[in-house]
Amino acid sequence: MFNPSRLTLARERRGWTKLVLAEKTGLTARSISNFENQLDFSPSDETLQLLAETLRFPVSFFLADTLDQPTSDTASFRAMKSMSAARQHSVLAMGAFGFALDKWIDIQFEQPTADVPLMPSELPDVAALSLRHHWGLGEQPIKNVLKLLEAKGIRIYSLGNQPREVSAYALWHDGVPFVFLNYTKSAEHIRFALAHELAHLVLHRDIDPNDADARQIEREADRFASAFLMPHRDILAHAMRTPSRATLIQAKKRWGVSVTALAYRLHQLEFITDWHYRNLCIEMSKKGDRTHEPAGLPHETSSRLEKVFSALREDRISRAQIAENLHIFPSDLDELLFGLVPTVWQGEASVSSPSRAHLRVVK
Repeated sequence: MFNPSRLTLARERRGWTKLVLAEKTGLTARSISNFENQLDFSPSDETLQLLAETLRFPVSFFLADTLDQPTSDTASFRAMKSMSAARQHSVLAMGAFGFALDKWIDIQFEQPTADVPLMPSELPDVAALSLRHHWGLGEQPIKNVLKLLEAKGIRIYSLGNQPREVSAYALWHDGVPFVFLNYTKSAEHIRFALAHELAHLVLHRDIDPNDADARQIEREADRFASAFLMPHRDILAHAMRTPSRATLIQAKKRWGVSVTALAYRLHQLEFITDWHYRNLCIEMSKKGDRTHEPAGLPHETSSRLEKVFSALREDRISRAQIAENLHIFPSDLDELLFGLVPTVWQGEASVSSPSRAHLRVVK
């Protein structure tokens, strides 16, 4: 049976308004609205085929059960207000596909349980240090942030090939923490974004976005991320006074952060003066460091997803079959995995799906 919520989801995933979909299909905007709001008969088979082809989804997508979807009230957005409504809807729709894929993986594998304590009343710096101690990290640099968060039960998926205005968002769904990332940015930016979204998961789970100061929440998340990635004592032991841009570029490698993030942390901890920080910012801006990270690090990839899809590949479950189970095309599956599992589809085969007992458990 036709599911109207699926039509809305498909349209929003493509970033189209009802009017745009109407123009692309030759239908009227009123017909699209009626289909989505169940104010008319369901589309005929011919019309449904037209909608499916235009939106680039299998017909079966529109006949499946309703998917859970993040909302702007539950997802933590960076630069939310700068995004168009269409862009917001599109990235939120990616969350619905991420939930669906993760639910499918849960059926096949045992995934790590969440170990993400809530600290809503803690100051950001204190919460970052407390979480480090809870996870047994001490105050040493974190070699791989993505792998660490996955090991603690945080599900991380890609937002595909998005413009710079889209960074990341995080939310809790059915007791499971999720982060969705724009993986087109630098490795340093992604590490900081992961720590920033971790802050939202730890500090801001129960905050009502309609009553909250969005700028204050973002400042808290940035402060948490800085303290989490660059602990005070380790900075004290290894950072230099009055550093130049060149020395910062060398020093940033220890903490895996951007040169601008390291300069900000040094200023925050009063290792450098306002005057020195301002001059560093001017020089970094002239050199283009905010858009092109100097001496960039390699991107971190997902151990969890690589293990899952390597096991599926060895059991001869193909990319096309996984997409078929989710009622999407492989291209949309690829978007969810963009950058996270770069070589997973090599040598895939397409056969019948085995039972859970034949699949390996992710450890």
